[in-house]
Amino acid sequence: MDASPARRTRRTAAVLGCCCLALVSGCSAFGSDAAGDTSAARAAQLTAVPMAATDLQNRYQKVIKDVLPSVVQIQASSDLGSGVVYDGSGHIVTNAHVVGNEKRFKVTTANTEEPLTATLVYSYPQQDLAVIRLDKVPDGLRAAAFGDTDKVQVGQITLAMGSPLGLSSSVTEGIVSATGRTVSENTAGGGTGATIPNMVQTSAAINPGNSGGALVNLDGQVVGIPTLAASDPNLGGSAAPGIGFAIPASMVTTVADQIIKQGKVTDSGRAALGITGRTVVDVNYQPAGVAVVTVKPGDAADKAGIRPGDIITKVGHDDITTITSLAESLASDRPGQKTTVTYSREGIGRTVDVTLGEQ
Repeated sequence: MDASPARRTRRTAAVLGCCCLALVSGCSAFGSDAAGDTSAARAAQLTAVPMAATDLQNRYQKVIKDVLPSVVQIQASSDLGSGVVYDGSGHIVTNAHVVGNEKRFKVTTANTEEPLTATLVYSYPQQDLAVIRLDKVPDGLRAAAFGDTDKVQVGQITLAMGSPLGLSSSVTEGIVSATGRTVSENTAGGGTGATIPNMVQTSAAINPGNSGGALVNLDGQVVGIPTLAASDPNLGGSAAPGIGFAIPASMVTTVADQIIKQGKVTDSGRAALGITGRTVVDVNYQPAGVAVVTVKPGDAADKAGIRPGDIITKVGHDDITTITSLAESLASDRPGQKTTVTYSREGIGRTVDVTLGEQ
């Protein structure tokens, strides 16, 4: 076998060329001297790529034209974020960390030159979602269409729309990198500290100000609400570009519908033990479990006999070393689900059956 570097380089280039050309019309015919391979056929093959690119560009532009008017800029007293028009009554969905502790906001839409005013309806930090409502609904206000998160697939093209760094009506492009991520927000990075299941991971750039905006598929449907970019667990701060997360559309609509109809969230669909706790460390200062601080009377942990001072080390098959790992374990469960909790009390290990409550 010839191991010449030059030969290897040419062989690799040939493979890459073949793969690229296969996207047009297949490699076997292109460049062949076989009968019937006329100059006209070659010309058709060469023009196929620009035509396909033009079709895709037109589709991008149509989606942006249709959806961007539904994406607004939200300004609190000191923070700036994005939001998505939810209905024709002036309701706008955004992130809880965008609204913070504020009650009143300035909102800039695609059809208004001067900012409008809006009032908080309800903030739900546990899911990092909030709904505000315009005090006066302008003419031409357009509600966004929300898609089915269950149909989102890895590799699907997505567009992130919002106001990154205050640059309103900005659009970035990427793909769905993964689905079903459970992500814990970092309060130091501006998040609510919530642990959110089933997040959509995307490579579309998400920068400060994108929070609360729209992650959109090429059918013009909102498939998620971008939150924070990923942070580096070892170094702190933001991770490399191309790692961002969005709250799935199905979760957004479930929460927003309850807020609009009832003024609050009455059914979170999230499992809970009914405790507050803190991370404890072992003799080597390594995280070693969650110490129970309070137990809600009549809730899941109380019924199972768990008491303040107990140290939880396992839920189901998941090892629990920190309060975050406990939240991540419960994020994949449902209220009413049965599981086991392993904990220690005065150095004695115990395992009990627990029927989970609701957050």
